[in-house]
Amino acid sequence: MKWEVVIGLETHAQLQTKSKIFCGASTAFGAEPNTQADAVSLALPGVLPVLNREAVVCAIKFGLAIGAKITERSVFARKNYFYPDLPKGYQISQMDLPVVVGGTITINVDGNEKAVSLTRAHLEEDAGKSLHEDFHGKSGIDLNRAGTPLLEIVTEPDMRSAAEAVAYARKLHELVQWIGICDGNMQEGSFRCDANVSVRRPGEPYGTRREIKNLNSFRFLEQAINYEVQWQINELEEGRKIQQATVLFDPDTGETRTMRTKEDAHDYRYFPDPDLLPVEITDAWKAEVQAAMPELPQAMHQRFTSEYGLSAYDADIITSSREMAQYFLDTVAITGAANAKLCANWIQGDLAARLNKEDKAIADAPISPAQLAGIVQRIVDNTISNKIGKDVFEVLWNGEGSDADAVIEAKGWKQITDTGAIEAIIDEVLAANPKSVEEFRAGKDKAFNALVGQAMKATKGKANPQQVNDLLKKKLAG
Repeated sequence: MKWEVVIGLETHAQLQTKSKIFCGASTAFGAEPNTQADAVSLALPGVLPVLNREAVVCAIKFGLAIGAKITERSVFARKNYFYPDLPKGYQISQMDLPVVVGGTITINVDGNEKAVSLTRAHLEEDAGKSLHEDFHGKSGIDLNRAGTPLLEIVTEPDMRSAAEAVAYARKLHELVQWIGICDGNMQEGSFRCDANVSVRRPGEPYGTRREIKNLNSFRFLEQAINYEVQWQINELEEGRKIQQATVLFDPDTGETRTMRTKEDAHDYRYFPDPDLLPVEITDAWKAEVQAAMPELPQAMHQRFTSEYGLSAYDADIITSSREMAQYFLDTVAITGAANAKLCANWIQGDLAARLNKEDKAIADAPISPAQLAGIVQRIVDNTISNKIGKDVFEVLWNGEGSDADAVIEAKGWKQITDTGAIEAIIDEVLAANPKSVEEFRAGKDKAFNALVGQAMKATKGKANPQQVNDLLKKKLAG
C-alpha cells in the first residue's frame, strides 16, 4: 500500500529592526563576537525587558499580508529550557495568545494551485550562537544574536511532498522580503526552516513526526525531507516504530541524524512573562500599518495581467521580487502600457540573464529603468532592430554611454528603413547568390533564411528585418 507524506513547516524570520526585541542593542550582522550584547542580552541580574514596537508592527504587517486574524490582546510567555547560548535559561516567546492567528499562503506546484493554511505567527527572541571551531576542542558563545527579534511562522500539516514544502518556503521567503520585515538572507540565518515530517497510510491518523532543524537553503530543505521520508518508510516497513525526535540534516552525507528526543509544549513549562504587559493591538493601529503596506504580489500579479496584458507566466516572474516589479513599473511608466510586454521580455530575458551571470541583484543593475525604456522605445519606433538593441544594451551595461539615443548616434547604429536603399542591397545579394535563389525556388526554405542573413550582413545588421523579409519575398516571387 502507498504511503502518504505529511509535512508542516516552522519558519524563523529575523525581523529587520535596528535594535533587539527587548533592548536597545544593535541587530547588525557581522560584528565581533559579544560586542552587541548589552546587560539585557546577557541577562544580568535586575534588568528588565522593554518591547520593541517595530517588531510588533512587523508581525501585524505579516498578518495583514496573509489574511490572518490579528489578536487584539497578545501575551508574551517564558519558554523554559537550558542551553549554553540562552543566557536567561528561558526564551521570551508566545504561546496561548500570539499576534497572528490563521491565514493562508497559496503555492503552485506543476501548475496546480494549493492553499497552505497557517496556524499562527508569533514573536520571540533569538538565542545566541555556539561556536565550535578554532577553540582547541572547546566551544565559544557569541551573544550578539541573543534577543534579535524573530517571527516564528507555523503551518498546518498541509504539505504532501518536498516539492510543496519548497514551493511554500520560497513563497514565504518572497513575501517577508516584499513587505520589508526580513532581508531573507539564508546564509546569515535570517530565514531558516524546521520541517516536521511524518508518513502514514492514506486515511489513517497522522504518524509520529520528526522535526528537522535549522534548514537554511531550499536545496537542503528538499534533500532533508526526501531522505527523512524514505528513512521513516523503511523503518515502518521493517516493523519498527518511529520515535518523536529532533533531527539534524548533514548536507555532506545527505542524511538526517537524531539530536534529541522531541519535547512537547508541557516540557517547556510555559507561563506568562511577569515583566511584560500584554500587547493591545487596536483597530486604529492595524489601519495605520495597513495604510503603509505596499501592494502585495498577488494583487500586483492580477493587475499586470489585466492592465498590461502580461501572461500569467510573465507576471509570475516579474512579481518574483518587489524590486523587479518596481523596475518593470518604472520602465513601463516611460514607454507606455502598450509596450509593457516588450519591457517584460527585456527584463526577464536579457536583464535577468546578465544579472544571474554576474550574481547581481536587480537593485545593482548598471542599466536603469530609464535606460532600458530608451532601448525599447527605439525598437518600437524602428530606429533600431531588436538585434541592435542587444548591442546598445551591452554598451550601456558596461557604462560606456548615457542613454540609448547617445549610443545609437555615436555608433552609427540607426536602422536603415529607406525602401530604395534596402531594395538595392537585396538586388546585389540575389546577384551574388544565384545558387541560393535556385534552391529557394526548388522549395528549400532554408535558402531564404540564408539570403536574409546575407542582406543583413551587407547592412551590418542595420536594415529593418521585416522590410528585408518583405522585399526579398517580392523579388523572389517576381
